[in-house]
Amino acid sequence: MALLTATKQKNKNLTHQLNKESDPESDDDKVSRIAVLAYYKAEARGYEPGHEMQDWLDAEAEIEGKVEKV
Repeated sequence: MALLTATKQKNKNLTHQLNKESDPESDDDKVSRIAVLAYYKAEARGYEPGHEMQDWLDAEAEIEGKVEKV
């Protein structure tokens, strides 16, 4: 659990640094938008457990424009 927390913090720091350099949107705004989209993805599949990380990654990619929205 501690490793996951440390990894999340490291990713957050890297994302924050990248966003400051290339994106005027604040890190908090982006994380909030990703969280909301991930929630809706979970809702759409009936909150079946075990897909939380994939929901987050899919939402993050969508928010960052790395995938086309279907």
